[in-house]
Amino acid sequence: MSQKLKNQALLLYLLLTGVFISLFILSNLIFLKFFQIDLADDYTLILSVGLIPYPLTFLVTDIISEIYGQKKANMVVKIGLVCAILVMGLTMVADYIPAMSGSAVNDETFHQVFGLTGVAVFASMLAYLLAQLIDIKLFHFWKIKTNGKKLWLRNNLSTLPSQLVDSVMVISLLSLFGALDWSSFFVTVSSLFLFKVLIALLDTPFFYLFSFLIKRHFNLQEMEELEL
Repeated sequence: MSQKLKNQALLLYLLLTGVFISLFILSNLIFLKFFQIDLADDYTLILSVGLIPYPLTFLVTDIISEIYGQKKANMVVKIGLVCAILVMGLTMVADYIPAMSGSAVNDETFHQVFGLTGVAVFASMLAYLLAQLIDIKLFHFWKIKTNGKKLWLRNNLSTLPSQLVDSVMVISLLSLFGALDWSSFFVTVSSLFLFKVLIALLDTPFFYLFSFLIKRHFNLQEMEELEL
């Protein structure tokens, strides 16, 4: 591979890492806002706006896994974990500092919006770490089993189980810390998972598209991965 392509491979990896971290941090910051969708008289979906960016993180790690391999995907997950800890710590510090008189956002408003962010980030952080590691592990398990074929299979059979783990863990921890009511546990978990399943199925064509374009650009074979 030429030096130009090596530089492009590194730049793409850094770009995907940045996109992953941005989506993950954003999902944590907005996670505590919930809304509902009434599907029928007796069934309502309870969803967090954090679900808009978060499932896309699994698409990004699947692309990284496919193009750069398991080690590089795990590295991105660890970097995201460090960033999440940093955000949680700085948010707690900001919440602790008293607002001056006349501040556009007073202490009560700030705490109401961001006061539980530390709890949300901590819960999401633990769930995220386990779910992403499961996703990457399963992705490469199916990649080896299919000898690099059937992209849709490893994309979905890695994402769906890891999303179930993530949904159960994060809602359990948020309920345990008092951020959510236990009475809505099963409805919230099922709603989260159902939405994530839908997103996982919808992102499969994008996984095919990005994988195809990247592999064609770098002239990669089915089981070949870029080395940085």
